[in-house]
Amino acid sequence: MKNRTIIAAALMSAVATASLAQTTPSPQGNTPAIATPDSQNPTAPVAGANSFTEAQAKKRIEEAGYTDVSGLKLDDKGVWQAIAMKDGKSVSVALDYQGNVTAQ
Repeated sequence: MKNRTIIAAALMSAVATASLAQTTPSPQGNTPAIATPDSQNPTAPVAGANSFTEAQAKKRIEEAGYTDVSGLKLDDKGVWQAIAMKDGKSVSVALDYQGNVTAQ
């Protein structure tokens, strides 16, 4: 009976360890939880509850090198969408809840 208990505990431990190893969404294994100037989620823009205010969203987009940010709207996926200028061209940009700024 004692051997069965040890075997059962070992199997449960192995299953738990394997399930934890599968939580990394990025193929590189280094997806940041929050974007920084040096890192960005490769799957951005990421849908989710966005806590950026409109003013904060505009500032974050401008800090990413965009100017003349206009038409800023929060969409139904929690992603701020806008039109902005970069390198003399008008582009659609998005800001997700992680802080990732991407051109669309």
